[in-house]
Amino acid sequence: MKKFSIGYRTLKTAVGAALAIAIAHFFDLQFYTAAGILTILCIQPTKRKSVHAVYTRFVASILGMLLAWLCFELISYHPIMLGLMFIVFIPLLVSFHITAGFVSSAVIILHIYSVGHFSLALLQNEISLMLIGYGVGLAVNMYMPDIQPKLDKYRLQIEAYYQKIFSEIAQYLRNGDTLWDGNELIEAATVINKAKALAFQDVENHLTRKSNLYYVYFDMREQQLEIIERILPKITALPVIVQQAEIVAVFMEDLSEHVHSGNTASHFIEKLDAVKVKFAQMPLPTDHQTFLAMAALYQCIEEMDKYLAIKRSFAGLQK
Repeated sequence: MKKFSIGYRTLKTAVGAALAIAIAHFFDLQFYTAAGILTILCIQPTKRKSVHAVYTRFVASILGMLLAWLCFELISYHPIMLGLMFIVFIPLLVSFHITAGFVSSAVIILHIYSVGHFSLALLQNEISLMLIGYGVGLAVNMYMPDIQPKLDKYRLQIEAYYQKIFSEIAQYLRNGDTLWDGNELIEAATVINKAKALAFQDVENHLTRKSNLYYVYFDMREQQLEIIERILPKITALPVIVQQAEIVAVFMEDLSEHVHSGNTASHFIEKLDAVKVKFAQMPLPTDHQTFLAMAALYQCIEEMDKYLAIKRSFAGLQK
C-alpha cells in the first residue's frame, strides 16, 4: 500500500472547492455546489496549464449554453435531443481544440436541461457559477511551492556522480582494473531526467518566462553524460596501460575535483591542450598494442574536448 500523504495540489483542490461553494451559496445561486466542481476541474500542475484550463472550459461552457438554447428551446427538452446535441457538441469542441472543456460545459448544459426553461435569470446564474468556479480555481492555482531547493539537490547529486565517474576513470588508467560497477552512470541519467522535468515545470509556472537556467544546466549535463558513455568503452578496452595513461589520469582526477555549476571550462581546456602537447612529445608506439592504446587515449582526449566545449557554452548558475 502506498504511503498516505497530502500534497499541496490536494490542499489547493480542497480549499478551492470549499471556497467556491461557499461564495456561490452566499450569493444564493442555483446549483451552487457546481461551483466547486468547476474549481476542481481547473486545478492543474502548473500556472500555464491552469490558465489554459480556464480558457478552454470558459469557451466550451459559453458554446455549450448557446447550443443548448438552440436545441432545447427551438426543438425540445428531451433525453434524445440531449444525446443528439452531444453528438454535435463534442466534434465542435474538437474542431476548436477545447475538448478539455467538455466536462465543465456538460455540467452547465445539464443545469439548463434540468430546469427545462432557458431564461435570463438562468443565464446569469450559470455565468456567475462559471466566474466563481473558474475564478477561484485560477486564484488558488497561482500559488506554487518553491522548487529551487529540489533543483539544487538534483544538481549536487549529478555533480557528485560525475566526480565519482571521473575518479574511477583515473583509477582505472593507473591500475588497469577497478571494482567499480558503473552504477553512477545509471543514477546520473535517472536524476537528470527528473531534474529536467522539474525545471520544465518551473517554466510552466511563470507565465512570461520562456526558459529556465536550471533546465539549460541539466540539458548540458545530459549532453556531457552521452560523451562520458562514449569514453568509458574506450578506457576499459585498452589493450595495455601505456605511459600516456598517467597523463590522462592526472587530468581526469583534477577534473573530478572541480565538477560544479560554475564555468571553469576554459581553464580545463587549456590543461587539456597541455596534455595534447605532452602526447606529441612522447615517443611513438613500437608495437601494435601500444599503438591501439595510444589511439584510444587520444580519442578520449578529443571527446573530453567536446565535453568541456559544452560546459563552456553554459554561462553557469548563481549559487
